[in-house]
Amino acid sequence: MGLTKISKIHPDYTEYLRDESRKTGTADTISFPRNEDEVREILRQMHQMKIPVTVQGSRTGITAGAVPFGGHVMNLSRMNKILALRFDEARGCFFLTVQPGLLLSDLRKSLEDAGFDVEGWSDDSKKALERMKETGRWFFTPDPTETSASIGGMVACNASGARSFFYGPTRKYVEAINVVLSDGDRICLRRGEQKASGRQISITTEQGRIIECRLPDYTMPEVKNASGYYVSDDMDLVDLFIGSEGTLGIVTEIEIRLLQMPEVMWGIMAFFPDENSALNFVRASRGEQGVVPGIEIAGKPVAIEFFNHSSLNLLREQKKASPAFSEIPDLPDEFHTAVYVEYHGNSEDAVGEMVMQASELLVACGGNEDATWLSTSPAEMERLLFFRHAVPESVNLLIDKRRLENPDITKLGTDMAVPDDKLVHIMSMYNRDLDEHKLESVMFGHIGNNHIHVNILPNSLEEYMDGKSLYLEWAREVISLGGTVSAEHGVGKLKTNMLAEMYGQEGISGMLRVKNAFDPEGLLNKGNLFG
Repeated sequence: MGLTKISKIHPDYTEYLRDESRKTGTADTISFPRNEDEVREILRQMHQMKIPVTVQGSRTGITAGAVPFGGHVMNLSRMNKILALRFDEARGCFFLTVQPGLLLSDLRKSLEDAGFDVEGWSDDSKKALERMKETGRWFFTPDPTETSASIGGMVACNASGARSFFYGPTRKYVEAINVVLSDGDRICLRRGEQKASGRQISITTEQGRIIECRLPDYTMPEVKNASGYYVSDDMDLVDLFIGSEGTLGIVTEIEIRLLQMPEVMWGIMAFFPDENSALNFVRASRGEQGVVPGIEIAGKPVAIEFFNHSSLNLLREQKKASPAFSEIPDLPDEFHTAVYVEYHGNSEDAVGEMVMQASELLVACGGNEDATWLSTSPAEMERLLFFRHAVPESVNLLIDKRRLENPDITKLGTDMAVPDDKLVHIMSMYNRDLDEHKLESVMFGHIGNNHIHVNILPNSLEEYMDGKSLYLEWAREVISLGGTVSAEHGVGKLKTNMLAEMYGQEGISGMLRVKNAFDPEGLLNKGNLFG
């Protein structure tokens, strides 16, 4: 390969110096490889010249993980093919092999009608496709808010979303990966084949290099988590790279597990007169004992989402101000706090029973069945999805408008999660501190996992700095409660101080030991995780 595949950064490429964090970096060159061989050749060149490489997917991340710190940008958006399909007889499910630049939206479109570009597929893959068409619809469960996220980016930060409450995060659905190291060497890992011995790992690369090191000694929090390297005794080595944010190697090929699409999907948007009533409904819906005595839960919701009073007020304002939000249904003033629950099943009777019990719960918790939206069709579900996504979109529009007058400010969005028994405590802390500091905010998110996004909306640099200090205080409290500083977005370059708070210097040193074993020169994704 010649240098023609590597271009100097010029004005046409400035968009690749930033991501959805609104941060902007610097770089000298950029490349858009189309396959693993090109990735390896480019990395060999960069390694020979000791040039740092920042890896990018679709740049939808909000922690600046794709923002370059000088050197070279490798953008994987053109590595967007679906390479193979197989059916596992023993497990009764399909597995797709994809390139990392494939967008989640494109994957979903292909799966919707099993319409794949089969050019280059083996005969076995084509036979598996015929079988898929005969067995109904299949889906990839992780559902981050940004459907334009790439599968490689989702693997890099162990992405999740609303439905991870039931189905779990990306990690659970990654079966195999190819990883190219900073010097162009390669590791191929398949789940169940290579494991740690306690906390000691040994991996032999394609070129015969043996990489050995001890994993960090910290204990992962027992909550939804995307903070730092995943480690546990005797762990599967596939999991080390999932959530490593591109700091150990570049994932160039991913095999993902699909699940059969449920026949019936219904959603309920329930409104409550106050936040405490909504929290009781959340706790009862996920099966906590003693919250609402006498009502047995027939089935667990797939998703439980939360929208506080300020979130609903922001939507009311956006509906008045912008035609883009005209589809949002009217929100009467008595709608104080909202909770969305979603149920999946293979018959309307089964899902209907779960919905009926949810209705009993919401009434017992102070809600009103007449003030409830029920969606039982794809079109209705799509409207509720628009409502849910309108909140973060409204936040971004508001902050972008304020930044025109004060470019130094941005939103401060938390991504923390706590154990189930700490939900009421942490919500009380958020509300109390925001009130005391007189900071404008909205709260929404994946409350089923006790994972709330508190978005502080500063009007001035002074408020921004106050909010930033408050965020760090919250992080320390969350950590003390057994929680995590990042449940789904990763650490990137913006939360490295919080990662250090979470794992301590000894934990960070242990992570650096792993980083140095795989990337001795520290060339990959400089600034991510370690600052």
